[in-house]
Amino acid sequence: MKRIPDGETGIRDNWVVWQLPKMQAHPGLETIPPPSPEYGPSERVRPKPGVDAASIDFGPLGYAEAALESWQVFQQLREEGTIPAGIRFQVSLPTPIAVVGAFVAGPQGELERRYEARLLDELATIVAAIPAVHLAVQWDCAVEFAIFEGIFPSWFGSSYPTQLDEVGQRLVRLGAAVPEGVELGYHLCYGDFGHRHFAEPADTSRLAAVANRIVAGLNRPVNWIHVPVPRSRTDADYFKPLADLALAPETDLHLGLVHATDGRAGALRRIEAARSAVTAFGIATECGMGRRPADQIPALFDLHAELADILA
Repeated sequence: MKRIPDGETGIRDNWVVWQLPKMQAHPGLETIPPPSPEYGPSERVRPKPGVDAASIDFGPLGYAEAALESWQVFQQLREEGTIPAGIRFQVSLPTPIAVVGAFVAGPQGELERRYEARLLDELATIVAAIPAVHLAVQWDCAVEFAIFEGIFPSWFGSSYPTQLDEVGQRLVRLGAAVPEGVELGYHLCYGDFGHRHFAEPADTSRLAAVANRIVAGLNRPVNWIHVPVPRSRTDADYFKPLADLALAPETDLHLGLVHATDGRAGALRRIEAARSAVTAFGIATECGMGRRPADQIPALFDLHAELADILA
């Protein structure tokens, strides 16, 4: 284990959902219902009449505050010996597309720029307070794939090639904002709201395309990339596009093929299928452990340890 995040604790218990009430409380924004039911929370915000979107300052988002509070706990656990020396503190942040795509009715382009500026300010606060040698930052990318799949509307192009270019530029920009010395990773995701995807990926082709755009565009190391593996995908066809990954030696690939619902046997079937495309990879759950009941977590850790021994 190289790094440990603080999870989805307190009000952060469902990824970015806690950002919606913050936006709804903004004096320059109003809440409207979407035109039809959607994946995830259904309410959205937009500027109030007469308010220029370019004037919106989102103010504190809460990510820096939460990270610095958790960093104090992490340091204490490390001093006590509960966390071994050398393991980094991981801060997981959503991409601006994630929040704007899910909760903003419009104008999405301008409010994405405003949200990104504020989020990068929070990142700057985090990296200024936590020594680089102890820190890892992960960008969580899910709504990007919902846009690719036509589930959420796009404000940056109607065709997949254009959307891929736009997403690639954004993810490279976010990665470049993480200073050298701080580890950098990306979690690519098809959603986990209510333990279901917004769309079932046909294969890993779009995941691989995004990963390749990231590593090709950055002038700094990418330390890891995580991709999901649905429980039902024990076939080689799902993994085949991963053979085209052009990752640097320092970039670890983690496959989210561990599922609590089918345990060791299911994971081994997915590991065997994955080996038809890639020979070296780490293991993970499909979308973290944050929404699993607490009493299931110890068994999930034991399963990871058992599978890691098999892979070794």
